[in-house]
Amino acid sequence: MCLLLGATGVGKTLLVKRLQEVSSRDGKGDLGEPPPTRPTVGTNLTDIVAQRKITIRELGGCMGPIWSSYCGNCRSLLFMMDASDPTQLSASCVQLLGLLSAEQLAEASVLILFNKIDLPCYMAVEEMKSLIRLPDIIACAKQNITTAEISAREGTGLAGVLAWLQATHRANC
Repeated sequence: MCLLLGATGVGKTLLVKRLQEVSSRDGKGDLGEPPPTRPTVGTNLTDIVAQRKITIRELGGCMGPIWSSYCGNCRSLLFMMDASDPTQLSASCVQLLGLLSAEQLAEASVLILFNKIDLPCYMAVEEMKSLIRLPDIIACAKQNITTAEISAREGTGLAGVLAWLQATHRANC
């Protein structure tokens, strides 16, 4: 199981839909227009088939206070942040720190996704890492943490996310 978490409106649902498209095309071809999405109320389970089936559990951003109750049986965590909204970074960082301290996630691999790099107002990844003090977080965390810049809307970086999921779930089986 892979858990997909992040604040409301960061693009989690679109990411899952785009990952399904990328995996079904083996990363080839234009993704076209982004499919319509609605804010997730509750949870969505989606299977991505890429060499093996990986189940992604997406939890709505409004469920933040109870995310930790869904951490059991989780091999990996995708944590999404909005690269175009600096006002949201501190709250996202607090949520991430809470998740990294959850005992059920001690063995999980973590991929922090900086989404919306297609927008003209996005912050550079180095600036975001500095603002949330990511080097300090990585140094103190039990988990293996990786980062990626993506655009779920345009498809930028999604092949890398899929490759990370494949490698992580192959290694953890």
